[in-house]
Amino acid sequence: PGLCGRVDSTCDRIPPHYTCAMNRRFPRRPPRLLTLIQNTDPLYFVTFNTYKRRPLLSHEALHQSWLTFATRAPNSGAWVGRYVIMPDHIHLFVGLTDNAKLTTWVQATKAVLGKELLHSGYQKPHWQRGFFDHLLRSSESYEQKWEYVRQNPVRKGLCARPEDWPYQGEITPLEWR
Repeated sequence: PGLCGRVDSTCDRIPPHYTCAMNRRFPRRPPRLLTLIQNTDPLYFVTFNTYKRRPLLSHEALHQSWLTFATRAPNSGAWVGRYVIMPDHIHLFVGLTDNAKLTTWVQATKAVLGKELLHSGYQKPHWQRGFFDHLLRSSESYEQKWEYVRQNPVRKGLCARPEDWPYQGEITPLEWR
């Protein structure tokens, strides 16, 4: 058997100081490269989905709940920039201070919106596990990602023009620095 106990040749080529991919344990969220974001507040592009992509999100009560939460986000070290709420997922841009953790903030967001979904009659589970995030590295990246995000409702046939989609906006103007 190979280093990990498998009987094929895949692991025989792995040097002893490495762990076989079959035995490796990954954390839920990989650690960030601190050298990329030292002396700056990071700006993230974040997406999270409803459980089994159920269309639960595009209604006014949830949008109002989101606006209330996102407006208070600076109290937790987060600033929400632009966002689009689609029927089954949310895209947003968020800036964090040094002491804020993205995972904690997204969990809080899901909890607040989950309470509104329960109040609106949608039973749990509401959310897929985890979320996607991308650390922005330039203002060009922010603008490119925003253009893609704001076109989402048009691509899905939900409206003719991006500005016609009612569940989008900008809480705080954010800039990549």
